[in-house]
Order: sequence, then C-alpha cells, then structure tokens
Amino acid sequence: MRCSRALLLAAFLVACDRRVAPASSSTTAAASGSVAPAAASASPSPCGDLPCTQHDSASEAFLEAAGADPAVLAIGEAHAQKGSTVPSAAKRFTEDILPALAGRASDLLVELMMPPTGCNAATSEVKKKQAPATTQQAPTNQNEYMIMGDRARTLGIVPDLLRPTCGDMDVVRDAGDDAIDASLRLIAHLCGTQAGKLVDRDSRSDADRAKAVIVYSGMLHNDLTPPPDRAAWSYAPALDAKVGGKLVSIDLVVPEFIADDATWKSLPWVSSYDRAKLGSRVTLIKAADRSYVLVFAETRP
Repeated sequence: MRCSRALLLAAFLVACDRRVAPASSSTTAAASGSVAPAAASASPSPCGDLPCTQHDSASEAFLEAAGADPAVLAIGEAHAQKGSTVPSAAKRFTEDILPALAGRASDLLVELMMPPTGCNAATSEVKKKQAPATTQQAPTNQNEYMIMGDRARTLGIVPDLLRPTCGDMDVVRDAGDDAIDASLRLIAHLCGTQAGKLVDRDSRSDADRAKAVIVYSGMLHNDLTPPPDRAAWSYAPALDAKVGGKLVSIDLVVPEFIADDATWKSLPWVSSYDRAKLGSRVTLIKAADRSYVLVFAETRP
C-alpha cells in the first residue's frame, strides 16, 4: 500500500462487527470498470421472492453483479470472527475475485485506518474504546487486508487506507459511550470522501476514466438503502448520487459465518438462502436494484 508493512500492522481496524452494530439489509457494492457481465452457469435457484443465480466461481458471480460500467464497487463483508476455521471473505476476495478486476479497477480503498503519527495518544485511546468490538474479530483480519493491498498492487490496482486527521481521532476519543457510533460514522465519512476524490481523479485520466474504484469495508457501510437509524454509517447513498447511479453494492458472505441468531435473521435475504440446497456452489442473490449478496460456496473438508 502507500505505506510500509510496519505502518500497516500498526494501524487499527475500526469495528463494523455485526454483534456490536447489526449489518444492514442491503448488499455491498462491487464493480469494475468495463466489466462484461458473465452468464450464469445454471438456471436461477429458488430463493423465495428474491432472484438468485448459482455459479461455479466467485469471480463469475461477482462480474455478473458488477455489470458493464460501474464507477464504484462498494464491497461489504461479514468480518471473520475469532475462532473461525474457514477462509474469510477477505481472503477469498483476494484470491478468487481481485485478479478478475485487473485492468478494470483503478484503486482499492480498504477499511483499515492510518491515523497521522502526530496523534498517537488519541489513537491509543480510540483503540481501547474499540476493544469490545475488535477483540471479537479474528486476529488475522488486519493482515489479510494488508495481503489484499499487496495483491492489488501486483495487479496494477493502487491500494490505500482510510486516512483520518488527528481531529477525527479526537472526536472518536471524546465520544464516550458513543465511541462505536462515532467510529462507524467516521468510517463512512472517510470511505465516501476518499473514494469521491479517486472518482474525480479517474474522470480526468485517459488511462483510468473507464475504471472503477473499489471500496472494501464491512457490510454496514456499503448499504444503498440503509434504515434511518443506520443511515449515518453508510457512505453508499451519497457516493452513488455523486457518480450518477453507477455504484454497485455487493456483500460477501461466507456461508459458515451465517448464524442462527436475530442479527442474521433480520437480513431479508437470509430466509431465501437454503444452505443445504445451495451451499455447494457460489450463490448470487439480488437483494435490490444494484445491491447483491454473494454467498461463497461451502468450504469442503
């Protein structure tokens, strides 16, 4: 990335943990510039009232969702939790999907913060406030984001981190019991503003004008139609307006991570996904206009 490995490892991953802040109902965005839609490899599978298709590969499903000319691919993942024993969404995206976006995407912005060195004290305090959420996540999450950035660079896609100011860190530090909310708002703000600048730069570049900007975050932040109580946590509506409706939201879900609890059951697509019938292949569910859920195939023993 535009920083050393040591700096990246020193950065902290602000929580979008679904157990602290339930994920919203729409899917994460992802799309690469000039992507030709891929044909589904099988007839649509029964997914209740929601259309879905099944695919032999995650990249095939992803490109179908991305469409022909997205300006922004808003990708949201369900973060791997501590104790996970199957590959995470981030690892699968890096290995199975990202290579298909070479030449189609200009930048990859990941939800990993890199505060300035001048506010180390505030950063340390914020990390403490985030501990109830971050300690529930798999300890490999940060490293997998670093690997994702390294892989993107080899593919000609420029990776970067979220870059808050010291003032931003002060706001989160001083938020008290609202620190989680302040952090989620900050992530949405930084994703939207930094991605917006990349879109503007691409529009002035002959080499990148037709390419997409990838934003990779948690499922809370890429929701095109977030509920009112979580609207401030999503960058997608404002960024979609900026790019004239050319943002595609794609959520990446590992089937083994879907739990039998109220949070997961609150997502409208969950009742449409029958793992016993669909789990052997990649399933792409269309949750709404330009909003998709990509459920990876089960990990074989």
